[in-house]
Amino acid sequence: MRHFLSIKEFSKNEIELIVKRAIAFKTGRSSYNNILKDKAIITIFFENSTRTRTSFEMAAKRMGAKVINIDHNQSSIKKGETDYDTIINLSAIKPDAFVIRHYHSGYPYFLSQFTQIPIINAGDGTNEHPSQAILDAMTMFEITGRLDNLKVCIIGDIINSRVAKSHMWLAEKFNWELSFFGPKTMLPEKKWLSHMHICSNLNEALKNKDFVMLLRIQLERESGQNIPSLKEYARFFGINKKNMPDCYIMHPGPVNRNVELSSSLFDEENDKILITRQVENGVFARMAIYEFCLM
Repeated sequence: MRHFLSIKEFSKNEIELIVKRAIAFKTGRSSYNNILKDKAIITIFFENSTRTRTSFEMAAKRMGAKVINIDHNQSSIKKGETDYDTIINLSAIKPDAFVIRHYHSGYPYFLSQFTQIPIINAGDGTNEHPSQAILDAMTMFEITGRLDNLKVCIIGDIINSRVAKSHMWLAEKFNWELSFFGPKTMLPEKKWLSHMHICSNLNEALKNKDFVMLLRIQLERESGQNIPSLKEYARFFGINKKNMPDCYIMHPGPVNRNVELSSSLFDEENDKILITRQVENGVFARMAIYEFCLM
């Protein structure tokens, strides 16, 4: 029984184990029916979510667990109870795991100090999104048969992206050649970038890569104020049919159509665009995370 809070906390071997278990679940090489029978999972999302919340719930139900979704807007938090008192009180009724998304960076880790029940981080502020990193690693492994020594470029709103932060830890563990590209106002401080290369233009960002990860402009974090317009962003940083590279395109979603990726590319059947495969793999990756934390 253990928390799942950050990619940096896990060894390379542990990450590979989770990824390979996810693939085994997907391919049917390992049965997952009723693995979590009689387990109860509580989900609490303090931020909006579609893919992450649904896939965590789907993963739990496929494995035989019961899922209890708590709407924090209708919980005792609105009566003045602190978040950590909520976790303490919910822990007293003995669920088997919490899945928590929070708008404050580090908050799942903070809450983990108040319970012995595993907390699974479903995204915390601009800090990390470890389960997204696992499903992305699973997708990459399916394509290449390896995780080591990949050439990956992340394009977009890096500074606000918890996905980018988790991928930085993957890059360190698996010796990726990781580079960033985006508006200067969306790049992190130089102290973050000791092992990262900053591309000077889109052509450099797309050339000789295994995977390009596109990130959306996070309008809810007011990052749209850091660029002249979305149209201008699409011109210099977006992918379309004219500049589609000879590599695989990924995106954690949701996609802002005709901003980071053109609708024509997003909608066509193209084996190089892995976005829907990432969504599919999200369920199996989170099944493997449940197994890792609870079994």
